[in-house]
Amino acid sequence: MKLCFLVEEHYRYDGMPLDVVRQLTAWGHRVDVLRPGDSLMAVSEAVRAGSHDAWVLKTVSGGPGLTLLEAAAAVGLTTVNDARSIRGVRDKALASVIARTRGLPVPVTYAAARWERLAEIPAAEYPLVVKPADGSSGRAVRLVRDPGHLVELGPLLAGEGLLIAQPYVPNSGTDLKVYCVDGELYATERRSPLNPDQGVRERQVPLAPEVARIAGQVGEVFGLDLYGVDVLLGPDGPVVVDINDFPSFRQVPDAVARVARAVLRLARTGTAVTAPAALGAAGLGVPGLAAADLATMRLGVGAPGLGGGPPAAEPGVPVGNGPEPVRLPAQGGGAVGAGVGAGGAGGAI
Repeated sequence: MKLCFLVEEHYRYDGMPLDVVRQLTAWGHRVDVLRPGDSLMAVSEAVRAGSHDAWVLKTVSGGPGLTLLEAAAAVGLTTVNDARSIRGVRDKALASVIARTRGLPVPVTYAAARWERLAEIPAAEYPLVVKPADGSSGRAVRLVRDPGHLVELGPLLAGEGLLIAQPYVPNSGTDLKVYCVDGELYATERRSPLNPDQGVRERQVPLAPEVARIAGQVGEVFGLDLYGVDVLLGPDGPVVVDINDFPSFRQVPDAVARVARAVLRLARTGTAVTAPAALGAAGLGVPGLAAADLATMRLGVGAPGLGGGPPAAEPGVPVGNGPEPVRLPAQGGGAVGAGVGAGGAGGAI
């Protein structure tokens, strides 16, 4: 197959996705790498129908790579993830509206183009987590203790563009990152950037059924195939605080081979992993999971409590150890967009 990876300067030396490029090349596929942030391109020639089987984006929010990916989608090329779905999660203000509308557990979100306007948020909502709506990789995420602290941080917030603010979710100081790759969910526990002194070793952990259901619903709502979800275990249950397309997949066993295999599958089919629509809740073996819940889940079965086993490996692709991944039943959609991708920000969500 012939693939094109759009890799911006921030990830120029990053193992994800460059190791994926090397893996695909080793399997005999042709992979072109474009660096939209540091090159002059004849865009009308670079992006044309039939030029590649699929285009893959690894870029920071607000970078030029997404424009090129959207151009590829506009001429009918397969993109990983779907370009419209990426747009839906890159704007964190938009993502919060989509998520809350579709019933995902996300905090109340305030948005303001000027940091001074955040002073209008009621004092009862503090402490707040404030970050740029187009932020990525934890950039400029700040915990604001009270209105006075907001004023102190004002000069640092100025110039960040649209800001979002959410009430802080009390938690243990540990973040749960859930990765979805090739129809499987993996959970990683790590120290929260808002609690840098917390002594937590980053490691893969078993995934609870409730968190798996939420993570699967995120993929269905936004039409994503390769993605990550940041979850906090708050006093009222799991809360989604961020969604990323094409994340680092840290601590996922054999992540490079798994992501490479997923890219090939999506390039060939343009769809998510599917499961029979008639699969019932009893087949999942998750207590309290009703059959109706399957309508909100995208991928397959197979982790603590979910049965199943590791995926069949491509020739030369090892299968890793650690907690079994969760596979969630998928609906159609996938690389061509299931939620946001299929219906935009309107009726489908």
